[in-house]
Parts: sequence; structure tokens; C-alpha cells
Amino acid sequence: MSTYEDLHAPFRPRSARAVTVVLGLLTVAGAIIIIVSLPRMEGVVFGPADQAGTAVLALGICWFLYRQGSVAAVPGERGMVVRNIIHTRELEWAEILSVNFGDGAPWVQLDLSDGGTLAVMAIQRADGEHGRAEARRLATLVALHEEGGGTPTG
Repeated sequence: MSTYEDLHAPFRPRSARAVTVVLGLLTVAGAIIIIVSLPRMEGVVFGPADQAGTAVLALGICWFLYRQGSVAAVPGERGMVVRNIIHTRELEWAEILSVNFGDGAPWVQLDLSDGGTLAVMAIQRADGEHGRAEARRLATLVALHEEGGGTPTG
């Protein structure tokens, strides 16, 4: 893989993805156990509506976990697509003024040209040195694509 490809590789969290897989498996297993076992227990009233409700709840939890596990930031030639748990946003490089990963923030924050900020949940403090290295890589990308020649912080 070339240096360009390394630099432009997608950003993805490590710890959160592992936790998401484990929680997803536990959710599915727990829902199956509840749906199958509870109706057979003496003295427990757990009918088809309860089973359906349990399945719907498990599906909702699994959807949320899927969204958490698919968090990413994908850099490209013109900009970057940031996919967080709920929202996905496409940015052009010129919109990103700086990269910040300080003050104990759980993930990278981008300062944007419209005066706002955007969390990049794909680069997380929970990932330790890997997270810090990814923040530096993103700051390098922003600096390379920056028109004004300033230096991003991070």
C-alpha cells in the first residue's frame, strides 16, 4: 500500500467496534433465551405479544449497535464523509479549519468554516495511542488539503 493510500485510509474506532460486536451477540442470545424460555416457565405469563415486543426491542438495540459499529470517517480527494451514530455528513477539505483532540474529549472535534464543530466519533480517546495517531493523521490530511497553509491543532 502506498503512502497516499495509507494516509487516505478510512478512520474507524477499534475499542468501540469490539464492544459493539460483543454486545450485539449478547443481545441476540439474551433475546432468544427470553423468547424461548419464559413462556415455558410455570407461573410466568409471557405470551406472543411479549415475545414480539422482546424481539422488537432486541432489533432496536441491534440497529443502534450496528450504527455504533459502522462509525467511520472516509477521506477522499475532495473532502471527507463523517458517519457518526445518528448523522452522516459530507465535508469538503476547505470546510475543515482545524482538528482538535484535547481537553479530555472522547473523540476528535473538527472546527468548521461555518463556525460550528463536528465530532468525528471514528477517532476515539478510548483507543489510546492508536486514537492519538489517527488524530495526527487526520490533522496531516487537513494540512495537506488546506488552501491557506495554516497548521491544524491536535
